[in-house]
Amino acid sequence: MKVLISADMEGATGVTFPDDVRPGHARWEYHRQLLTADVNAAVAGFAAAGATEILVNEAHSDQRNLLLDRLDERARLLIGTHKPLGMMEGIDRSPDAVALVGYHTGAGQPGVLAHTYLPNTITEVRIDGRPASEGRMNALLADEYGVPVVLVTGDDLCCLDSEDWAPHAARAVVKTCVDRYAAVCLPPVHSAARIAEAAREGLRALPGPAGPKTPPPGGYTYEVAFDAAHLAPAATYIPGVEQTDPLTVRFTLPTMYEAIRCFRAVTRVATSAMESCYG
Repeated sequence: MKVLISADMEGATGVTFPDDVRPGHARWEYHRQLLTADVNAAVAGFAAAGATEILVNEAHSDQRNLLLDRLDERARLLIGTHKPLGMMEGIDRSPDAVALVGYHTGAGQPGVLAHTYLPNTITEVRIDGRPASEGRMNALLADEYGVPVVLVTGDDLCCLDSEDWAPHAARAVVKTCVDRYAAVCLPPVHSAARIAEAAREGLRALPGPAGPKTPPPGGYTYEVAFDAAHLAPAATYIPGVEQTDPLTVRFTLPTMYEAIRCFRAVTRVATSAMESCYG
């Protein structure tokens, strides 16, 4: 039984503020311990439910946040940047189940540190007309590979959002959103217990193999809205990306594999067009 854990940070226990997740900041040094504890709780739960191989893919920022010397020895860590599938690197290694640990809601949605890939700049992402968080994108990619999402952890609004894109997953709420930068947080010992139990529940309820899913006939259509009018034209440097209004671009690709990679390219181009002060 093989499990892939995609570990983000904004939805981890105790995280509520940008400094908590900013590599190199003193608060990040503290909160990366809590992220590692959340991941270890998931590993423990999956191992208790029969998982024999657990791969943890680093999915936050520079993807070098988890503490390897504190990682549960039953897991392996896929760490570092420029991975072809980014947050979902490893989905092509034939896992039986996927877990999304430390996740959050998307840009323009309520939730602790809500965003989609870029901390600001992107104000909304839609896929086929529906608001799309990173969780929805990654669940669609997992579905394309025929791998079910069995666990989602994060704040209460992320877990509520995931009921739409991962309806059969178990959920572990580690904090309750007050606003984008505040939450009522569980002590780590309690969030770890919730995560471990949800991981056991999710893997034990794993459905039988469904096989890779055929993409919809029309493919996947992304719409990405920015907060400044110079970013949409910059994104159209990418072939197939078209501008639909002063702040928005759109593209359609036949598979989620291609679409999510194109979206990542759009974020890279937009970032290169931003200035430090005005964005």
